[in-house]
Amino acid sequence: MSTAQPTFDDVWRMFQETGRQFQETDRRFQELREQSRETDRRFQETDRMFQETERLLKEQSERTDQKIREVNKRMGELGNRLGGFIEEMVRPAAVRLFRDRGIEVHEVHRDITAERGGEAIQIDLLVVNDTDTVAIECKSHLSLDDVNEHLERMEKLKRLLPKYAGSRVLGAVAAMVIPDNVAKYAYRQGLYVIGQTGDHLIIRNDDKFRPKTW
Repeated sequence: MSTAQPTFDDVWRMFQETGRQFQETDRRFQELREQSRETDRRFQETDRMFQETERLLKEQSERTDQKIREVNKRMGELGNRLGGFIEEMVRPAAVRLFRDRGIEVHEVHRDITAERGGEAIQIDLLVVNDTDTVAIECKSHLSLDDVNEHLERMEKLKRLLPKYAGSRVLGAVAAMVIPDNVAKYAYRQGLYVIGQTGDHLIIRNDDKFRPKTW
């Protein structure tokens, strides 16, 4: 059985169809290439936006950190000034306050510091007579941590200030603001609690209080 040979027109149509398919394929490739370029451009734009956002966030974070450091510095300076103010209030009142409690006062020393054997101590006020020494910590706002730190300070006092090794050493805390739970905690630890009532300073411990002796 013989097969008819394609005519010139048949071959020509085949070439035209193949050419058309090649053109269509090339057009699709061009579209895909353009889409790829657009996608890449969008990725680059997105990456640029992310980098810009990251830069802005970093700048904002640095500005915020700087403001926090400035606030902390100012708060520290304010706290120091308030602490000094409390010391100035307590120092003249200490004579009256402790004499009322039966403790004679011969000397009141401010800002006592000492360092021995790698240990250091700093005491805001030291009330002294021939037999007794009262170490007072002064704060604007008294916290539990402040009380605990003063208790640690009391444990070091005779060791770092041997001049008072033969004394009966007592402790006290003083502040403008003393939360009730902090005052009770200091009381239970054997510390005098000096607070403000109206225009005056008072020792808030009742008559049942017995101070701890170091």
